[in-house]
Amino acid sequence: MPRMLEVSDEVRAEIGDEEADRLLAGENAPGGYDCTSCRTPGDSEQERTSTVLFVGDETAVLAFAHATCLPSQVVQVTEEQLQGAARSIVGDSAARAAPEQAVLGVTSGLILLSGELHPALVVEPTAPIARPGTTGVGDDFLPLLIEQGFMPLPQINSVPPVLHGWSILLAMGQLHAILQPGVSAGSPVAWWQAHQALQVADAWRAAANKHQQVLMFAAPVGSIGRQPREDLLRDALDKAAANGKLVAATLPLAGT
Repeated sequence: MPRMLEVSDEVRAEIGDEEADRLLAGENAPGGYDCTSCRTPGDSEQERTSTVLFVGDETAVLAFAHATCLPSQVVQVTEEQLQGAARSIVGDSAARAAPEQAVLGVTSGLILLSGELHPALVVEPTAPIARPGTTGVGDDFLPLLIEQGFMPLPQINSVPPVLHGWSILLAMGQLHAILQPGVSAGSPVAWWQAHQALQVADAWRAAANKHQQVLMFAAPVGSIGRQPREDLLRDALDKAAANGKLVAATLPLAGT
Protein backbone atom coordinates (compact mmCIF):
# COMPACT_ATOMS: atom_id res chain seq x y z
CA MET A 1 0.00 0.00 0.00
CA PRO A 2 1.42 3.44 -0.88
CA ARG A 3 2.53 5.40 2.15
CA MET A 4 1.43 8.94 2.97
CA LEU A 5 5.02 10.11 2.73
CA GLU A 6 6.39 13.54 1.94
CA VAL A 7 9.87 13.69 0.39
CA SER A 8 11.18 17.23 -0.04
CA ASP A 9 13.32 18.25 -3.02
CA GLU A 10 16.40 18.56 -0.81
CA VAL A 11 15.91 15.05 0.62
CA ARG A 12 15.34 13.70 -2.91
CA ALA A 13 18.55 15.38 -4.07
CA GLU A 14 20.49 13.63 -1.30
CA ILE A 15 19.03 10.12 -1.60
CA GLY A 16 18.42 10.11 -5.37
CA ASP A 17 15.27 9.81 -7.46
CA GLU A 18 15.26 6.01 -7.43
CA GLU A 19 15.32 5.71 -3.64
CA ALA A 20 12.79 8.55 -3.26
CA ASP A 21 10.40 6.85 -5.67
CA ARG A 22 10.75 3.54 -3.82
CA LEU A 23 9.88 5.31 -0.55
CA LEU A 24 6.84 6.98 -2.09
CA ALA A 25 5.70 3.65 -3.49
CA GLY A 26 5.90 2.12 -0.03
CA GLU A 27 8.70 -0.33 -0.84
CA ASN A 28 11.29 0.88 1.68
CA ALA A 29 9.14 2.93 4.05
CA PRO A 30 7.95 1.64 7.41
CA GLY A 31 4.30 1.37 8.31
CA GLY A 32 4.68 2.22 11.96
CA TYR A 33 7.55 4.36 13.25
CA ASP A 34 8.58 6.50 16.22
CA CYS A 35 8.48 10.17 15.25
CA THR A 36 12.02 11.55 15.31
CA SER A 37 10.67 14.83 16.71
CA CYS A 38 8.04 14.08 19.37
CA ARG A 39 9.10 10.43 19.80
CA THR A 40 5.52 9.13 19.81
CA PRO A 41 4.29 6.42 17.40
CA GLY A 42 3.22 7.24 13.86
CA ASP A 43 1.78 5.29 10.94
CA SER A 44 2.75 6.23 7.40
CA GLU A 45 -0.26 4.33 6.07
CA GLN A 46 -2.71 6.44 8.09
CA GLU A 47 -1.19 9.92 8.47
CA ARG A 48 1.03 12.32 6.58
CA THR A 49 4.64 11.48 7.34
CA SER A 50 7.82 13.46 6.62
CA THR A 51 11.14 11.93 5.62
CA VAL A 52 13.97 13.58 7.55
CA LEU A 53 17.56 12.91 6.49
CA PHE A 54 20.25 13.44 9.12
CA VAL A 55 23.58 13.99 7.37
CA GLY A 56 26.90 13.74 9.20
CA ASP A 57 30.50 14.03 8.03
CA GLU A 58 30.65 10.50 6.68
CA THR A 59 27.25 8.88 7.06
CA ALA A 60 23.54 9.68 6.86
CA VAL A 61 20.44 8.32 8.59
CA LEU A 62 16.92 8.52 7.17
CA ALA A 63 14.24 9.02 9.83
CA PHE A 64 10.51 9.66 9.83
CA ALA A 65 8.35 12.23 11.59
CA HIS A 66 4.71 13.24 11.76
CA ALA A 67 4.22 15.90 9.09
CA THR A 68 2.53 18.00 11.80
CA CYS A 69 5.77 17.91 13.81
CA LEU A 70 8.38 18.45 11.11
CA PRO A 71 8.50 19.10 7.37
CA SER A 72 10.59 16.82 5.18
CA GLN A 73 14.12 18.20 5.31
CA VAL A 74 17.85 17.55 5.46
CA VAL A 75 19.44 18.19 8.86
CA GLN A 76 23.21 18.68 9.07
CA VAL A 77 24.68 17.20 12.26
CA THR A 78 28.09 16.18 13.54
CA GLU A 79 29.14 12.58 13.16
CA GLU A 80 28.93 12.14 16.94
CA GLN A 81 25.39 13.49 17.00
CA LEU A 82 24.48 11.26 14.09
CA GLN A 83 25.68 8.13 15.86
CA GLY A 84 23.54 9.07 18.85
CA ALA A 85 20.58 9.76 16.58
CA ALA A 86 21.10 6.45 14.82
CA ARG A 87 20.98 4.58 18.10
CA SER A 88 17.80 6.44 19.03
CA ILE A 89 16.14 6.03 15.63
CA VAL A 90 17.17 2.50 14.76
CA GLY A 91 17.78 0.79 18.09
CA ASP A 92 16.91 -2.85 18.49
CA SER A 93 14.11 -4.73 20.20
CA ALA A 94 16.18 -5.43 23.30
CA ALA A 95 17.25 -1.81 23.65
CA ARG A 96 13.70 -0.52 23.21
CA ALA A 97 12.48 -2.90 25.91
CA ALA A 98 15.07 -1.75 28.44
CA PRO A 99 13.71 0.77 30.98
CA GLU A 100 16.59 3.19 30.46
CA GLN A 101 15.70 3.46 26.77
CA ALA A 102 12.32 5.06 27.46
CA VAL A 103 11.84 8.43 25.79
CA LEU A 104 9.44 11.19 26.69
CA GLY A 105 6.58 11.94 24.33
CA VAL A 106 5.49 15.59 24.53
CA THR A 107 2.14 16.84 23.20
CA SER A 108 0.99 20.46 23.15
CA GLY A 109 -2.63 21.51 23.54
CA LEU A 110 -4.93 24.15 24.97
CA ILE A 111 -6.73 23.44 28.26
CA LEU A 112 -9.92 25.29 29.24
CA LEU A 113 -9.98 26.35 32.89
CA SER A 114 -12.54 28.77 34.34
CA GLY A 115 -13.54 29.88 30.88
CA GLU A 116 -10.01 30.70 29.76
CA LEU A 117 -7.64 28.78 27.47
CA HIS A 118 -4.23 27.90 28.88
CA PRO A 119 -1.27 26.47 26.93
CA ALA A 120 -0.34 23.00 28.14
CA LEU A 121 2.24 20.31 27.53
CA VAL A 122 1.45 16.68 28.25
CA VAL A 123 4.42 14.41 28.93
CA GLU A 124 4.14 10.64 28.76
CA PRO A 125 7.09 8.23 28.51
CA THR A 126 7.14 5.36 26.03
CA ALA A 127 8.03 2.83 28.75
CA PRO A 128 8.14 2.61 32.55
CA ILE A 129 10.73 4.92 34.14
CA ALA A 130 12.94 3.26 36.75
CA ARG A 131 14.59 5.24 39.50
CA PRO A 132 18.26 5.89 38.62
CA GLY A 133 20.55 3.23 40.06
CA THR A 134 17.83 0.62 40.45
CA THR A 135 17.21 -2.51 38.44
CA GLY A 136 13.56 -3.00 39.32
CA VAL A 137 10.72 -3.18 36.82
CA GLY A 138 8.49 -0.68 38.63
CA ASP A 139 7.47 2.73 37.31
CA ASP A 140 8.85 5.64 39.35
CA PHE A 141 8.01 8.40 36.84
CA LEU A 142 5.40 10.16 38.98
CA PRO A 143 7.22 9.76 42.33
CA LEU A 144 10.37 11.24 40.77
CA LEU A 145 8.42 14.26 39.51
CA ILE A 146 6.62 14.69 42.84
CA GLU A 147 10.04 14.81 44.52
CA GLN A 148 10.90 17.66 42.12
CA GLY A 149 7.83 19.64 43.19
CA PHE A 150 5.08 18.52 40.80
CA MET A 151 1.71 18.06 42.48
CA PRO A 152 -0.61 15.04 42.21
CA LEU A 153 -3.79 16.19 40.51
CA PRO A 154 -7.01 14.32 41.41
CA GLN A 155 -9.03 16.59 39.08
CA ILE A 156 -8.31 19.38 36.60
CA ASN A 157 -10.31 22.35 37.83
CA SER A 158 -7.73 25.06 38.45
CA VAL A 159 -4.28 26.21 37.36
CA PRO A 160 -1.65 24.14 39.22
CA PRO A 161 0.94 25.92 41.41
CA VAL A 162 3.97 27.52 39.76
CA LEU A 163 7.12 25.38 40.03
CA HIS A 164 9.96 27.88 40.31
CA GLY A 165 13.30 26.93 38.77
CA TRP A 166 11.63 25.01 35.95
CA SER A 167 10.67 26.68 32.67
CA ILE A 168 9.55 26.10 29.09
CA LEU A 169 12.00 27.22 26.40
CA LEU A 170 10.14 28.63 23.42
CA ALA A 171 11.94 30.48 20.61
CA MET A 172 10.65 31.77 17.28
CA GLY A 173 7.37 29.99 17.83
CA GLN A 174 9.03 26.62 18.36
CA LEU A 175 9.31 24.47 21.46
CA HIS A 176 12.91 23.65 22.26
CA ALA A 177 13.09 22.24 25.77
CA ILE A 178 11.68 21.82 29.26
CA LEU A 179 14.30 23.18 31.65
CA GLN A 180 14.94 22.19 35.24
CA PRO A 181 17.21 23.77 37.88
CA GLY A 182 20.91 23.13 37.46
CA VAL A 183 23.10 21.54 40.09
CA SER A 184 24.12 23.81 42.99
CA ALA A 185 22.08 26.77 41.71
CA GLY A 186 23.87 26.67 38.37
CA SER A 187 22.34 27.42 34.98
CA PRO A 188 19.13 25.53 34.11
CA VAL A 189 19.60 22.25 32.26
CA ALA A 190 17.30 20.44 29.85
CA TRP A 191 15.02 17.89 31.50
CA TRP A 192 13.60 17.22 28.03
CA GLN A 193 14.98 18.58 24.76
CA ALA A 194 13.41 18.31 21.32
CA HIS A 195 15.59 16.42 18.85
CA GLN A 196 14.38 19.04 16.39
CA ALA A 197 12.48 22.08 17.62
CA LEU A 198 8.71 21.48 17.61
CA GLN A 199 6.39 23.90 15.86
CA VAL A 200 3.43 24.88 18.04
CA ALA A 201 0.05 26.14 16.89
CA ASP A 202 -0.42 29.90 16.63
CA ALA A 203 -3.23 29.76 19.22
CA TRP A 204 -0.98 27.86 21.64
CA ARG A 205 1.85 30.34 21.18
CA ALA A 206 -0.53 33.29 21.63
CA ALA A 207 -1.86 31.81 24.87
CA ALA A 208 1.69 31.16 26.11
CA ASN A 209 2.70 34.75 25.36
CA LYS A 210 -0.44 36.04 27.08
CA HIS A 211 0.02 34.06 30.30
CA GLN A 212 3.84 33.88 30.20
CA GLN A 213 3.53 30.38 31.60
CA VAL A 214 2.65 26.87 30.47
CA LEU A 215 0.82 24.11 32.31
CA MET A 216 2.73 20.83 32.32
CA PHE A 217 0.91 17.56 32.93
CA ALA A 218 2.73 14.24 33.27
CA ALA A 219 1.37 10.69 33.36
CA PRO A 220 2.87 7.18 33.30
CA VAL A 221 3.17 5.21 30.07
CA GLY A 222 -0.20 4.06 28.74
CA SER A 223 -2.25 6.67 30.63
CA ILE A 224 -2.87 9.27 27.93
CA GLY A 225 -1.88 7.97 24.50
CA ARG A 226 -1.59 10.06 21.36
CA GLN A 227 -4.90 11.86 20.98
CA PRO A 228 -5.79 13.46 17.61
CA ARG A 229 -7.99 16.22 19.09
CA GLU A 230 -7.78 18.51 22.10
CA ASP A 231 -11.17 17.42 23.46
CA LEU A 232 -10.00 13.79 23.44
CA LEU A 233 -6.73 14.85 25.07
CA ARG A 234 -8.69 16.59 27.82
CA ASP A 235 -10.85 13.48 28.33
CA ALA A 236 -7.72 11.34 28.67
CA LEU A 237 -6.21 13.79 31.15
CA ASP A 238 -9.40 13.82 33.24
CA LYS A 239 -9.42 10.00 33.35
CA ALA A 240 -5.74 9.87 34.33
CA ALA A 241 -6.39 12.39 37.11
CA ALA A 242 -9.38 10.42 38.40
CA ASN A 243 -7.23 7.27 38.43
CA GLY A 244 -4.48 8.98 40.44
CA LYS A 245 -2.05 8.91 37.51
CA LEU A 246 -1.49 12.61 36.84
CA VAL A 247 0.87 15.23 38.26
CA ALA A 248 1.11 18.85 37.15
CA ALA A 249 2.79 22.19 37.64
CA THR A 250 2.75 25.60 36.02
CA LEU A 251 6.11 26.45 34.46
CA PRO A 252 7.21 30.00 33.56
CA LEU A 253 7.83 30.70 29.89
CA ALA A 254 11.38 31.35 28.70
CA GLY A 255 11.43 32.97 25.27
CA THR A 256 8.61 33.95 22.96
